Amino acid sequence: MTETIGLIAGNGRFPLIFAETARREGVRVVAVAHRGETDEDIDGLADSVTWVRIGELGKMIRTFRDAGVRRAVMAGGLSKAAVFRGGRPDVRGALFLTRLRSFRDDALLRGVAGEFESEGIEIVPSTTFLAAIVAREGVLGHAVPKRREWADIAYGFRVAKEVGRFDVGQSVIVRGGVALAIEGMEGTDACIQRGGELGHGGVVVVKVAKPGQDLRFDVPAVGPRTIATMSEVKARVLALEAGCTILLDRATLLADADRVGIVVVGVSEASLREHAA
Repeated sequence: MTETIGLIAGNGRFPLIFAETARREGVRVVAVAHRGETDEDIDGLADSVTWVRIGELGKMIRTFRDAGVRRAVMAGGLSKAAVFRGGRPDVRGALFLTRLRSFRDDALLRGVAGEFESEGIEIVPSTTFLAAIVAREGVLGHAVPKRREWADIAYGFRVAKEVGRFDVGQSVIVRGGVALAIEGMEGTDACIQRGGELGHGGVVVVKVAKPGQDLRFDVPAVGPRTIATMSEVKARVLALEAGCTILLDRATLLADADRVGIVVVGVSEASLREHAA
């Protein structure tokens, strides 16, 4: 029997790619989409779509319950401005907000997940249904890292993991064993731009999941724009933590990387130890 998966759709390309990829895998997608945030193309990609305003928690739960949804994913974010400007909570949403002790992202998202799970709807990582576009271990394109680049990948991986313990960012830009830039609030592309300019080309970009990162809400992702930014600053390698990083528009990303000679590689602590041996 085909599973029916619930999709809590936010902004950006991720919800669209999730719906398209999950349906291709034979999963029926029932989406709740946020007015003013979710791309309207979701209407043609999910099996059914219910549009809600931010905060209509009760309406979202009823939609999934009526469709027989037992598992759901969150894909795409909601801009903070939209949350404070466009939020119109229903009764359940308002009651939830009165019980919430912190409005930090993790607390808010875990609280929302708890509301769904109290109704028998489990929130699961989106990677559960996206195996085809999750980075696997090994070289993903045509170009292969050089020996010195493997050393920079290993160093960047360690630095990114340590920085991630402080909930700072997911990406580190490295050249010659020096961390040139660490991702902050500016995001991955701006970090690449900054580090690439400091390194004068040839840099290694490493992106990992933060230790303890809850992949139900925050999945590391790269896309063709990442490759375009790297090309602008003549970056050389994109190293991604295997098993938990999503390649948005995977075929286009890899084709673009091959065209400009950028290495794309999936790595783990174990595989990096093997290369160091």
